[in-house]
Amino acid sequence: MSTHPLQPLGIKSLSMNSRAVNFQALPPLSFYIHIPWCVRKCPYCDFNSHEARGVFPEKEYVAALVRDLELALPQIWGRKVYTVFFGGGTPSLLSGESVAEILRQVRMLLPLDLNAEITLEANPGTVEAGRFAAYRDAGVNRLSLGIQSFNDAQLQALGRIHTADEAKRAIEIAQRHFDNINLDLMYALPQQTLEQALRDVQTALQFKPQHLSCYHLTLEPNTLFYRNPPPLPDDDASGEMQQHIEALLAAHGYEHYETSAFAQPKKRARHNLNYWQFGDYLGIGAGAHSKLSFHDKVLRQMRYKQPQAYLDAVARGEPVQEEHEVTHKDIAFEFMMNALRLNGGFDAALFQERTSLPLLVIRRELEEAEKRGLLVREGQRIAPTEMGQRFLNDLLQIFLAAEDQVPHAVPEA
Repeated sequence: MSTHPLQPLGIKSLSMNSRAVNFQALPPLSFYIHIPWCVRKCPYCDFNSHEARGVFPEKEYVAALVRDLELALPQIWGRKVYTVFFGGGTPSLLSGESVAEILRQVRMLLPLDLNAEITLEANPGTVEAGRFAAYRDAGVNRLSLGIQSFNDAQLQALGRIHTADEAKRAIEIAQRHFDNINLDLMYALPQQTLEQALRDVQTALQFKPQHLSCYHLTLEPNTLFYRNPPPLPDDDASGEMQQHIEALLAAHGYEHYETSAFAQPKKRARHNLNYWQFGDYLGIGAGAHSKLSFHDKVLRQMRYKQPQAYLDAVARGEPVQEEHEVTHKDIAFEFMMNALRLNGGFDAALFQERTSLPLLVIRRELEEAEKRGLLVREGQRIAPTEMGQRFLNDLLQIFLAAEDQVPHAVPEA
């Protein structure tokens, strides 16, 4: 499952305000590379992925990625990159040589941090031992495996192309080459019981992965499951699964630091954290999104989604299909939409640093969230309560009301 930032483009936005922002310092920058092809489209997946019917144009696409990056350089010139993420789709369809070429160009064109976290998503159904070794040699230092379940019946219901045994074999191969591995799991699957959900997590724990992502299966628009819903556990049953999974992982020393993320000590996903802390990211590839800050504005971009349309657009030197400037009245909500996914919350100073707004612009909303028991403020720390974590959408809805509170003239701190 791809690690994409939340995109507010489809959410009712706050009203426009033409006054420019004024950043004293720019946030950290991450780099996202989208590979849009899969062997088969999963019925629950709403990411920009396309079945690779026959041979996909790998060399042409890699060349387009490099050209896309070259075209984007003026917008990020001189800024260090701290994390790189190959998402999809199925990035493990790429050969080791292609990944090596992409990272070679990244190092040539960008000031990449010496300790950069470089993650690649892999599907157990596309695993080859030699390919994993090549990814590691190319510079990938973190692998994310889309396991989803260790139950063959559940995997079949999800439309996955791998079996439980293949998933276990993929983990074993990955552990020969990587010491930082994430496993994606899903729960509340079609006809899944509590015992089955916990058995999946217990099986994952046998491998002692550094990081686990446990997602609740949701029916997203524009998916086969949305059009033809399978029989899913009800809210009470799925809520019980979530609570037991969280307790089981806590008992094994995993920190539940974000809505769906659990990590061993010092193994949080740095790329993901930059999203949730409202950092910047440049996304290249078909359908990739970007959030880029400048001293006087914040831009959001989206590349052309269809692979061929993207390749044609790059050839014209125009890979960006949509671009808009984020206004003051959008930026406060967008920050909260991301930062409140972190169970530990954020420091009040980070709000002003990443939005250029004083915290007072959302004072009333903070007070309302506290009053309803969804949020707590302790010193400079602002965090969702346990109830706020469970009802995150209700908590975020409060901050949509901030549209009438953002001043046209922002007072100095």
